Amino acid sequence: MQNTECDVCEQHCTHPQTVCQARSAMLAEDSVMKIAEIFKILGDPTRIKVLDVLSKRELCVCDLAATLQMGQSAISHQLRILRGARLVKYRREGKEAWYSLDDEHVLTLFQQGLEHINHI
Repeated sequence: MQNTECDVCEQHCTHPQTVCQARSAMLAEDSVMKIAEIFKILGDPTRIKVLDVLSKRELCVCDLAATLQMGQSAISHQLRILRGARLVKYRREGKEAWYSLDDEHVLTLFQQGLEHINHI
């Protein structure tokens, strides 16, 4: 059984002014939902691998599939989800589709996640 003594107050008390200040500083509900969706999308290991590879260089779908040792249809499915969340973007070059991270914010988010897990 897990020790939960530090997770609860030993005495029930509420500090109205603190609660009021905390509530007024909360994110708007639409922002909460958008951030939750981003983290939900980032919760998939395959998508993290895609972002990892794309954080280093732009790749066409064929090269991305080969790098991750997956089929193009599986990679395309993941890219569609990442594109819908504006985490990756693509450009056409003839018959090829080249993917990269959407912007510097995605790279920063990815790098901060890495820093957090490597922090001791």
